[in-house]
Amino acid sequence: MVRGEHRARTGLSAFALASSALVWVSAVIVMGILAYLVSKGWGGDHVIYELVIAVLTTAFYPLAFFLAVYPGYVLLFNLIFSYLWIVAVSFTASDWSRSHDNLLLTAESFSFIAFFFLFFIVLHDWHYGFYRGGARTRAVV
Repeated sequence: MVRGEHRARTGLSAFALASSALVWVSAVIVMGILAYLVSKGWGGDHVIYELVIAVLTTAFYPLAFFLAVYPGYVLLFNLIFSYLWIVAVSFTASDWSRSHDNLLLTAESFSFIAFFFLFFIVLHDWHYGFYRGGARTRAVV
């Protein structure tokens, strides 16, 4: 193996760990706000969709910490959640951008934060998990 070409991945980098924590915290905040709104009688497909995505992220996203040893699986996991969150962001932006309710704008903001950091985690995992340590270094042994 060429020296310096391949680095074993034993866990999340500091950037990925901090970004994953921000994604999880944002999902918890969005889940709390939307659960409150649903309990007060709000409904609709967009609200329920985003609430389900926030609950799934809150429940399953800590799994990404355990999948960090396998870069292909965590990349797929983050890619799926980033696409789910971009749809949630587009729903909230189309529904609540012109609202004057601070609670709705907060849910929209934290939805965007969750997607934004998921997007950069996907780029980070792609670059460090596959581009640098991918097929190119497996052939050099």
